[in-house]
Amino acid sequence: MKQIVTGIVAHVDAGKTTLSEALLYQTGALRQLGRVDHGDAFLDSDDLEKKRGITIFSHQANLTYRDLQLTLLDTPGHVDFANQTEAVLSVLDYAILVVSAQDGVQGYTRTLWQLLAHYHVPTFIFVNKIDVAGFERTQMLSDLQRKFSEGCLPFATVETGEFVDDINESLAMCDEKALDEFVTTGQLTDTSIRQMIVQRQVFPCYFGAALKLTGVTDFLAGIARWAETSANAAISDEHEAFGARVFKITHDHKGERLTWIRLTQGTLSTKALIADEKVNQIRVYNGTKFILKPVVHIGEVCALTGLTTTYQNQGLGQQADGQALVIRPVLNYALDPKGQEIQACLAALRQLEDENPQLHVTWSEHLQEIHVALMGEVQLEILEQILQERFKLPVGFDEGHILYQETITAAIEGVGHFEPLRHYAEVHLRLEPAEHDQGVIFASECSLENLSRNWQHQVLTSLAAKEHLGVLTGSPLTAIKMTLINGRASNVHTVGGDFREATWRAVRQGLMMAKMRGTCQLLEPWYRFRLEVTQDQVGRAMNDIQRMSGTFEPVESGHTDESLVSLTGFAPVSEMRGYAQEVYAYTHGQGQLTCLVDGYRPCHNADEIEQLLAYEPVSDLENTPDSVFCAHGAGYPVAWNQVPQAAHLPYAPLS
Repeated sequence: MKQIVTGIVAHVDAGKTTLSEALLYQTGALRQLGRVDHGDAFLDSDDLEKKRGITIFSHQANLTYRDLQLTLLDTPGHVDFANQTEAVLSVLDYAILVVSAQDGVQGYTRTLWQLLAHYHVPTFIFVNKIDVAGFERTQMLSDLQRKFSEGCLPFATVETGEFVDDINESLAMCDEKALDEFVTTGQLTDTSIRQMIVQRQVFPCYFGAALKLTGVTDFLAGIARWAETSANAAISDEHEAFGARVFKITHDHKGERLTWIRLTQGTLSTKALIADEKVNQIRVYNGTKFILKPVVHIGEVCALTGLTTTYQNQGLGQQADGQALVIRPVLNYALDPKGQEIQACLAALRQLEDENPQLHVTWSEHLQEIHVALMGEVQLEILEQILQERFKLPVGFDEGHILYQETITAAIEGVGHFEPLRHYAEVHLRLEPAEHDQGVIFASECSLENLSRNWQHQVLTSLAAKEHLGVLTGSPLTAIKMTLINGRASNVHTVGGDFREATWRAVRQGLMMAKMRGTCQLLEPWYRFRLEVTQDQVGRAMNDIQRMSGTFEPVESGHTDESLVSLTGFAPVSEMRGYAQEVYAYTHGQGQLTCLVDGYRPCHNADEIEQLLAYEPVSDLENTPDSVFCAHGAGYPVAWNQVPQAAHLPYAPLS
């Protein structure tokens, strides 16, 4: 049988969980059709999900249809939980993108489409709620092709559910090889069409109303016909070395830690050792229930007990670690313990950080404060409820503040020298701007004649060992490439820790030089927004956006209410916080604001923020830019701006 892992993704309220219920019900996996609004949906099993009527956590279900064994991963639909949805994408064979016929392609739907492209996940599209008044299939297809891809094509008729043969020509236009086949034979083979789906040249579109089970069987038949088992699983060897990807960490109701994986090669048995830890149980979940299996094979999804050091996106066995998540939180909140023991709060948040590393829980010993990083207000409310209900900690948080980042706009050389008595290391780094989506990357161009391979490895390891902070506000660095270009060790006195000290000082010294030259830059998160208001409120909306340092352009609304006008554009997160309530007030509930984090851009009020935060980089002793030299048998400090004259190695010319 075909064994496929698929995830269902959608903008909130598009009917994603309702479609999951319908698929399970139609295949006999459920005896009774649950509903989100009734609080009895099979996959929204958590009490918080039932109260809220939204999916907060990803859940697994399994179904069989004809020759298809389908593992279904239902994901959160609210933008505040987007990083949990993104974490699932790396283990999927296919995705099901649900689009509401009532609301069309919304802002977060576009973000999901971009994520699916980023992870190269083949995608089936299910247009839900087609029973809404005024729905036009042709218009919706045109919208999908314009906003997503020309390869969004109807694969079944609404009336019969049969494959639409007359789209062969449209399919052929998506690929040169397919076009040659169509010209020669007049049609395309199923194999050719499946390949175009896998290569994301074609996106099969189906239409229905999941709540009424309309079009659900046709959709199942389409997945069974057009999806195929991944090539790795098809040629797998049971004696092949084990490999798996971790996509989620959770704890069950008894507190047992679960590591959720998908096997990418080989097999895994209970009692096997992974990183010196023994697998106690292999659980295959279906909703809240699970079965224990003695062994699982390539392609299967399961949860393991007994592992305590695993982490999200980790590669196990022969599988390499996954790439860093694209979606990251932009707001920081300080915990208000409200009389609760602070260490108990920290322990609870550490467990939640284990499940969602994007929380970035930090503890300030000096301030006796706990800080967490979040996406928005809904996630904050959910976090408070989890701490209350799961850990019995009735705590709160402050109003929160923006998470800034820093970068540089021109190349600079940084030097670090560490030479107290009987120690020696000097490191020269070239710091230069990188692409905004690359974070901080490391490289070496240092000659082995100047610095041995072992010491170069020590430098690169030290660069990756900590989060480097900027010198404007002490915010994390991003979009920077750090390249080792020169260095020196002592045959007698150098030890590994010397290069760690010299490397970290070189980074900070280079940043201080960049600050002196005016090439350090403060970045802040910006929203991509869509604002819908009535015709008579457009002027007010435009003035508000300009006041918030944003930009906008009018677009076609696409809303069923023709009296509404839509504005799309970009604005700083710091300025738009709380604006949704303003929109609701001045439009008397008719308007709507949708905001999605669009990444980091230069801060619109950098001078003001730098003065407000009043960061003193030289006083940050854990991140000092100064160096240590030695003379007359004693080490002495040298200020960062004097290091270029005191360095033992010459500076390299910067191109």
